[in-house]
Amino acid sequence: MSAETNPSPGSRQAAELYARISQNSDLTQSLFRQALQDPSGALARIVAIGAEQGMTVSTDDVKAHLASLDDGATKQWLLKARGGL
Repeated sequence: MSAETNPSPGSRQAAELYARISQNSDLTQSLFRQALQDPSGALARIVAIGAEQGMTVSTDDVKAHLASLDDGATKQWLLKARGGL
């Protein structure tokens, strides 16, 4: 099976983590502001938030999930994050 039909546990958890973070507008804005100044730190913070919630995600899982989204603001953030990594 391809990765698209059978995503890895990390990618499924990254999607769930994204959904949880998206529900908290203060956290979302805080992460966005951090990403503008410290992209790799924002990714590390997202991974840490996942760990606090019992999710095992890597920065690669998070970046892959963000890249898969059809959301202009998220893609802009990801471009900024990639530039800082």
